[in-house]
Amino acid sequence: MQKIILKKEESIEQLKEKLRLVSKRSKGLDAKKYSGIIKVNEDPMEYQKRIRAEWDESAS
Repeated sequence: MQKIILKKEESIEQLKEKLRLVSKRSKGLDAKKYSGIIKVNEDPMEYQKRIRAEWDESAS
């Protein structure tokens, strides 16, 4: 996250240019980097039930 300092005396064009430069610099998240298949040794539904049961126990 970046900060932009806007000054009263700056024109609208200068402000738009600052915003354009900041939006150009941010690249965002490369979601393809994290896509794929997860290999697990346990049935996903059983894992989910077990984890949720732990949440329920800790909430009580």
